[in-house]
Amino acid sequence: MKAISADMSVEELVEKYPQAAGFLADRGIVCIRCGEPYWGSLRELAETKNLGGQIDAIVAELTVFLEEQGALG
Repeated sequence: MKAISADMSVEELVEKYPQAAGFLADRGIVCIRCGEPYWGSLRELAETKNLGGQIDAIVAELTVFLEEQGALG
């Protein structure tokens, strides 16, 4: 089972892996606004940015990034 998925809540994602916020922002998915994470899933947020069709690839890249950072066990 993957540690992260497109269907996990943004709040849970940034709580567990704060470095994910910068990674996603670099790809056009700003998941924290005014100090609060977006309410809803990563997939839902990507869809609001017209990136819904790319979210699985972005999650795969994010997983590799987090592994390289030593954030995933």
